[in-house]
Amino acid sequence: MTFAARITRVPLPFDADHGAEARDAFGDLAPELQELIEGAAGCSPYLKGLMERDADWLRMALAGDPDEALDAAIAEGVAGEGDPAAALRIAKRRVALLTGLADLAGVWPLETVTGALTRLADAATDRALTYQVGREIARGKLPGATEDDIPTAAGAVALAMGKMGAGELNYSSDIDLIMLFDESRFERDDFHEARASFIRATRRMSATLSEMSAEGYVFRTDLRLRPDPSVTPVILAMATAESYYESLGRTWERAAHIKARACAGDIAAGDAYLDRLRPFVWRKHLDFAAIQDAHDMRLRIRAHKGLGGPITLDGHDMKLGRGGIREIEFFTQTRQLISGGRDPSLRERGTVPGLAALAAANWVPDDVAELLTWHYRNHREIEHRVQMVRDAQTHALPTSPEGFRRLVMMMGETDVPAWQGRLRAALEEVHALTEGFFAPEERVTAMPEIDEEEAEIVDRWRSYPACRSARAAGIFERLKPDLLARLSKAARPREALVQFDAFLKGLPAGVQLFALFEANPALVDLIVDIAATAPALAVYLGRNSRVLEAVIVGDFFSPWPGLDVLTAALTERLAALEGDYEAQLDAARHWMKEWHFRIGVHHLRGLISGWDAGAQYSDLAEAVLRALWPLVVAEFAAKHGDPPGRGAALIGMGSLGARTISSTSDLDLIVIYDADGVESSDGRRPLAARAYFSRLTQAMVTALTAPMPEGKLYEVDMRLRPSGRQGPVATSIDSFRAYQRDEAWTWEHLALTRARLVAGDAGIGAEVEAVRHDVLAQKHEPEAVFRDVIDMRARIAEAKAQGAGPLDAKIGAGRLQDIELAAQCAVLLAGDGPGDVAGQLAQGVAIGWFTEAEAGAMIAAYMLLWRMQAAAKLLSDGPLDFESIGAGGLAFLLRETGMEDAAALEAAVTARAAAAQAAIEAALGRVPAGRVT
Repeated sequence: MTFAARITRVPLPFDADHGAEARDAFGDLAPELQELIEGAAGCSPYLKGLMERDADWLRMALAGDPDEALDAAIAEGVAGEGDPAAALRIAKRRVALLTGLADLAGVWPLETVTGALTRLADAATDRALTYQVGREIARGKLPGATEDDIPTAAGAVALAMGKMGAGELNYSSDIDLIMLFDESRFERDDFHEARASFIRATRRMSATLSEMSAEGYVFRTDLRLRPDPSVTPVILAMATAESYYESLGRTWERAAHIKARACAGDIAAGDAYLDRLRPFVWRKHLDFAAIQDAHDMRLRIRAHKGLGGPITLDGHDMKLGRGGIREIEFFTQTRQLISGGRDPSLRERGTVPGLAALAAANWVPDDVAELLTWHYRNHREIEHRVQMVRDAQTHALPTSPEGFRRLVMMMGETDVPAWQGRLRAALEEVHALTEGFFAPEERVTAMPEIDEEEAEIVDRWRSYPACRSARAAGIFERLKPDLLARLSKAARPREALVQFDAFLKGLPAGVQLFALFEANPALVDLIVDIAATAPALAVYLGRNSRVLEAVIVGDFFSPWPGLDVLTAALTERLAALEGDYEAQLDAARHWMKEWHFRIGVHHLRGLISGWDAGAQYSDLAEAVLRALWPLVVAEFAAKHGDPPGRGAALIGMGSLGARTISSTSDLDLIVIYDADGVESSDGRRPLAARAYFSRLTQAMVTALTAPMPEGKLYEVDMRLRPSGRQGPVATSIDSFRAYQRDEAWTWEHLALTRARLVAGDAGIGAEVEAVRHDVLAQKHEPEAVFRDVIDMRARIAEAKAQGAGPLDAKIGAGRLQDIELAAQCAVLLAGDGPGDVAGQLAQGVAIGWFTEAEAGAMIAAYMLLWRMQAAAKLLSDGPLDFESIGAGGLAFLLRETGMEDAAALEAAVTARAAAAQAAIEAALGRVPAGRVT
């Protein structure tokens, strides 16, 4: 069907002269086409300019089927083998002209318009990427790649994000891309060269698309949605990105990946990557925490953009303002995040398909979905017209009467006040529908039956300082039935009630806790969950109600600040107490426990995963070590003089070295020093160098472990030092080097695979790293290593496995310690490797010791067991027992492990551990085929 035959509406010319000029220029066309051109050119200087520039092409396009014209324009843009920049720019302006006219004339519905723009973006991105990668291949800069690799960009892939990923590009949209490459296509030694080549190609691809020339531009390209864009290159290895999302990914990144789609380059590799990322995006449990995260994001956007307050049409932002496009998108995506883990039918990229899927699955009422769909389409059409005037990247309505008259005439109307009235009503309706979802709902729960003793406890609550104000009392009375109902479901209801009573009693007067409860009911669940599920956290909260100050002001739920920020914060706090060493040590304890409590609560509430918690506990421990070590050295030096020579370095081993600390972990440390020929210190009570560093180490251990009013910081385990318990607590760098080279046992070399500097002198730390590298690079005879590993497994089994049950995550064949041992063994055989288990197992595959299936079995077991252990340590200090952790604890455990019930979890643990055991024992029976060098 021809373009003219499909016209259903036309804009009215705002500028009559411009409209008439364009109509005259196309006087040979059919009257209905002339009318369209007159209206479009009279409203949009941008479209008028495109018409004049591509008049002959436009005549051809309007004479036939617009779909065929679109296909031809895109095909011409990507044809040929040379530099595509000019051809892509011509294609862009022609597609922009065609879609603009088709949109204004109602020839294409919204989805076809946005789909056409997205098709061009996909094709342009693929053409630019493959061309630039091809240039790298032609120059011999991409190791091992040939011309045959150009169609797949040699493993590079562009992930379309946001509206491009959903096929919903607006008329003047940026394109948001995450650029990745499949590192598995390259040899390990070629990785850095390949990455550098891909970085050059990506930058040139972006320039091809973004830079303005005489022919215009293609698409403004934004690469900042990648992980940690301020410090990472413009293209990342897929393994690097996966590791980031697994350990640090946030709710907004999960929401962004709902729309993610491989659009250019190696599509198959991109699809496989997104499939691997599915557990990050789609949680198996009902993820209600996403509601608060989305609400917080909305509020931050409003505050940042100044979009709060009542709706005013002048300058109103159709995307980010109240009742705008983003509210409909947040409404849809948040419900998808909450429920999409269990219901794959909800995993739609597009907003309109997403609303339809939610309605079909009864997550959204049909009438609400229909209303929001109608408003979404209308909002987007208005947005397009705002942008179409001058190809401006804007979402703001006009601020002048003339601007509104132009916009309304583009919509084919003349009554500006009536149009504005309908739009205001639409914005208000969208805001009411979506805000109702995010706003707290009043809970209606019947008061559970309680006995006389429990009633006495409850009756005391009104007398507590935090409950005395009329407003607090009123809110608390409404919440009380739900609180008691939740507490009654705990395994030990009386104990949970007592813990909650202690928490409530300790709150000071004036605390705005109940106002916060009213605004954020999720916090009610948090407090009750702590009391009913995690006694250790409940005890802390009851004794340290000050931590709720952070919750109330919002810092408690802010993103994890990272190691450097933590270190600076603790250092600043301790510096304020300079001159009072004991006060500093106690302040460090209080500070650490606040953060430790925060991590535990975030984990308990599902705001972070067990992997996130492990990384955060590790950051916290390292921040404490970094901040405390200089204080301990200064205090010790005041008596015995400055450290001889270069000083000392604290080396993290075990779980600290691997950054896999749990909530109850000890810190595995060794201390390496370099007296640099200096025989003794020069203080008022000088010490020989060896004695100095031994006693300094003991002072550091005391600073960490001594019980004080705020308790201990950490328990410390130094058995991984040279010669174990028999060796000195601090070792010189020369002795460490000689010992590792000539005397160390296999288990000590295995332990080195996870060693890293955590505090102290960086130069010494670098020397320790060099020793570690040299030791691992030594030729280790597989048969000898296997004998030692088999002996270690037997000793561990004999010494510790007697008390291990089916739910023991750490000890036993195929369990965490066993898998870690095999992973470390792989690094030893390979001669080098990372400190994480997945990376170490990959080394085993690379040298032909493990098969892919065996490594997969070990990783699957490790991930399940780690998540189970991380959760279990938060619930109880003893062995995991389903009976003792109660209903709340079991629900948390199942949520973290993704299992349906206790029987399924136990069966999965048994099955995966058995598979890992079989893989380990099969590997210990064969010699690796090669070695990574």
